[in-house]
Amino acid sequence: MTPPPGWYADPTAPHQERWWDGTAWSDHRRTPAAAGAAGSAAPASPEQGFGPPVPPVTPIPEGFGPPAGPGPSSSGGGGGGRYRAVALVVVAAVLVAAVVTGAVLLRGSDGSGTEPDAAPPAGTPSAPATTTDTATSPPSADPSATSSTDPSVVVDELNGITLPLPEGWVLPEHVAEPDVVMTTDGTYDCPGGGICRHGRVISRTVTDTDETSPRALAEADIADAADEAYDEDLIGRSPFGGIESHQAVAAGQVAVSGRAGYYVRWRVTTAEGPGGYVQSLVFPSTVGTGAPVLVRYVFDAGEDGPPLADMDRITKGIRPIGDADTGGGVGSDLGPTP
Repeated sequence: MTPPPGWYADPTAPHQERWWDGTAWSDHRRTPAAAGAAGSAAPASPEQGFGPPVPPVTPIPEGFGPPAGPGPSSSGGGGGGRYRAVALVVVAAVLVAAVVTGAVLLRGSDGSGTEPDAAPPAGTPSAPATTTDTATSPPSADPSATSSTDPSVVVDELNGITLPLPEGWVLPEHVAEPDVVMTTDGTYDCPGGGICRHGRVISRTVTDTDETSPRALAEADIADAADEAYDEDLIGRSPFGGIESHQAVAAGQVAVSGRAGYYVRWRVTTAEGPGGYVQSLVFPSTVGTGAPVLVRYVFDAGEDGPPLADMDRITKGIRPIGDADTGGGVGSDLGPTP
């Protein structure tokens, strides 16, 4: 059962009194001197002002009251004085206990010198402990945590290779086309509508044919690579107004990850925009059964497109995962055929 509203010893500062509104502590405090001598039995609320004096705030424990029978004589000499003395001793003991308790609470605080609002007077249910909701608390930053990923290398776990990330290229974000492993930084509005990127590199395993010859697979893929890059997109739009013509500009054998591969490169002319270059590169995988790996390159032409030399840089830098010393690429063991 909660105590009635009134002034009680402040559990956070025993030398003061604090207003208890019947359910919780308020922010109103006063010094014990404000209580004055005994007067009206009804304590004054903070809203009413300090009002008439109130009796001592600490009740006298049961058993210490005056015995039954006639009251003390008016001369002040009988048992009444003794009862008052006993009551004062009890009040003093309670105040000493409150001071000790406050000191303990202060020593147990976090060093700020004050303690959060303590529990209400004896007999009042304590408020539930405050807990931290870890789901809404911000994650703590760990300054010792560092990334083990090389920001200049793209890891293709599916095909067991890594590819170098040239300057101006980034990991793919918000790209609908499947198997894209890198793109040029930034986007632009396609001439025929939609969002375009000046360069993309796609890596996938060839699984829809029994053919294993890198040359045959590259020559068969190049037309599809051109159509998907510059003719129609995944939803049937023509970002560049369609392909008007193409020209084979390079083809030949090339060593990739220490394996003999083959590539074909086309220059594509479109109805709108500067057109671009596409390249299909095929080589045997260095993991598993050695299934052919296809790497497609899509580079816009013109001054905004990436340099064609990046095709050779990426090809030359392809490595098996975990093997940084494996050679490969244009100019290694095998060279391109003009």
